[in-house]
Amino acid sequence: MQSLTVLLKKFRALKISLSLKFVIGVASALMLTMAITLYFIDKNHKKLVIEQVDQQARALFRQVVLTRRWIADHGGIFIEKVPWNEPSPYLAEPEIIDVQGRKYIKQTPAMVTKELSKYAREKGLYWFNITSLKLVNPANAPDEFERSALHSFETGQVKEVSKISNIESNYFYRYIAPLYIEESCLQCHSHQGYKVGDVRGAISVTIPMESALSMIKSGRRGLLLVSGVTISVLMIVLYIMMKELVLRPIHQLKTSIEDFSIGKNTQTATVLTGDELEVLGNSFVEMSKTLTEYHADLEKKVQLATQSLEQANARLTELNEKKSDFIAQISHELRTPMTSIKGAMEYLTAKVPKIAQRSSDTQDIMEFLDVIKKNADRLIRMVNDTLDLERIESGMFDLQYENINLLSLIKEVVISFQSTTNERDITFKIVSSPDIYVHADQDRIGQVLINLMSNAINFSPDGSEILISVSVSQGKATVTVTDEGPGIPEGIREKIFDKFYKVGEKPGTGLGLAISKGIIEAHKGEIRVLRNVQKGSAISFTIPLDNKPE
Repeated sequence: MQSLTVLLKKFRALKISLSLKFVIGVASALMLTMAITLYFIDKNHKKLVIEQVDQQARALFRQVVLTRRWIADHGGIFIEKVPWNEPSPYLAEPEIIDVQGRKYIKQTPAMVTKELSKYAREKGLYWFNITSLKLVNPANAPDEFERSALHSFETGQVKEVSKISNIESNYFYRYIAPLYIEESCLQCHSHQGYKVGDVRGAISVTIPMESALSMIKSGRRGLLLVSGVTISVLMIVLYIMMKELVLRPIHQLKTSIEDFSIGKNTQTATVLTGDELEVLGNSFVEMSKTLTEYHADLEKKVQLATQSLEQANARLTELNEKKSDFIAQISHELRTPMTSIKGAMEYLTAKVPKIAQRSSDTQDIMEFLDVIKKNADRLIRMVNDTLDLERIESGMFDLQYENINLLSLIKEVVISFQSTTNERDITFKIVSSPDIYVHADQDRIGQVLINLMSNAINFSPDGSEILISVSVSQGKATVTVTDEGPGIPEGIREKIFDKFYKVGEKPGTGLGLAISKGIIEAHKGEIRVLRNVQKGSAISFTIPLDNKPE
């Protein structure tokens, strides 16, 4: 059942017309049903023909037995001697002469049976043979079929045997049944020790099967012809009905749907069949009216919504331009004084000790100047980060591509943090092959490395190690920075790349990783937090070795 369902699904998926699918399906079902029916009809017809042949063989056997019994009951018969007949050497008085001198030959039941069989065989009708396991006449010796049957008769296993045999490329129906000793038989066979009721031998009847086989073949041809005509007529009728009652209304409904799809209104039903297809057509008309009304109403709403969205979009565009201008202006305005403040602080830091060598407030002044310098640096970084993020988001982030030695760039960044890491006894370990070149913007990739290493230093305990590993695979370089800090909780791993998102109370603007993400993605790469790190946290970025600027 399951295989039939699968077959139907595959047949339904074929890209052919519905009418052809219907014709193929019905024809297949009819042919299968007809084939099964024909098989059983042919089988029964063959059985009936063979039963007729069997009845004919039984009738011949009974006729031969009756003839033999009549001859035996009359002590045999005498026929006039002709030149081609010789007396039997197995009879005591095989020949007599009447008063007129004519000679007569005595014929026993076996001899008459043999003569009748000879006549029938010459006419091509049938023949029979009387045989026994205790032969008087060697000419009556049994063949293999008869010998096997005689043994079965003597043991009482069966009462008759029949078989279809192929003799010299021709088929024959063979039937054999036993002959039992009767009173009249003892006249000739008492000396052999038989008694009434014993199996004396058997008579086998052989009937040619040509006529029966011709009848079977003729019946089979007739069945096939009738089946072919029946299937053809049924298929023609079904096709016409399918076309007129199903396909034509469906085509009309399809035309209505196509007209509706290009804007033509369908106001009346085009399918007038008085059945389910007409109901379907009327339902389509009602649906088309409802859809037309709904479409008109929806179009009005869309127009109103579009106008509102256009106004809102224009307003947002204006606000965005103003925001960008404001950020650019305020950043520029902040950068200039902050740079001046930083320069003045550096100048004062250098001059104040000389000016105030005799003052007791020198140390306090230096501390305040240092605070001012650090905050000025922080403001400058914030302004620079804000400008970078604005350029990334607005798509105005230009990259200057060149071939850079990735290992050399990492070492430069590590050296820049040397004073900070020495104070806290933090060491860097670099694992990389010596010659890894990438086509990228050196300053921006350096900026990413500074952000990652700065975060690693901020969250690493004193006396720990920061591992920087570089690998190459499938045309891409991967850099991973791993620290021994507290790690990044599972729930915030994706948030750390958001703007202004900070973990803990560590110093920073919360823009470093967001900018790093923008820089890496501008290089057609990827940055992510690695999972399943045994200790601390690990952030990895991957960029192509050979970037093609757009």
